[in-house]
Amino acid sequence: MSATKNEKNGYYPIMGEKKLNKLLTQDPVSGGPLYVSELQGEDSGVTIRGKFSIPRWSHLTEEQEQFLETFLRCRGMINSVERELGISYPTVKSRLETLLTALDLSPVKEDGKKDKSAEKKAKILEQLEKGEITPAEAKTKLKGGSK
Repeated sequence: MSATKNEKNGYYPIMGEKKLNKLLTQDPVSGGPLYVSELQGEDSGVTIRGKFSIPRWSHLTEEQEQFLETFLRCRGMINSVERELGISYPTVKSRLETLLTALDLSPVKEDGKKDKSAEKKAKILEQLEKGEITPAEAKTKLKGGSK
């Protein structure tokens, strides 16, 4: 059974009415990393002890979690994410890059030429999002005009 976030209280419902707190990823005292040391089966009462890693997506902020859920529900179609969240294409791309960084993932590289082109486009979109260039200037740059 999958768990979903209850936005009112930050708990994740598990098996009907039972609720668990969101998994902590940092020691609240030292700020150091934590690990899971015990797992329990609710129905069987089985307890497993050991040293288990915390999944990387547990480190995401609430905003990043919501963006990831929307991105997945939209099957990765950026135009659908734009409509769903009411944000611009550059904002979707920026949040996607932030999410990749937070998950310590790098985009798949198809080949060197496409990679450089993608980097150039990302820089232009970032400039547009920050208001450093106008949409007309971005369009010109994307079509291969002045840099």
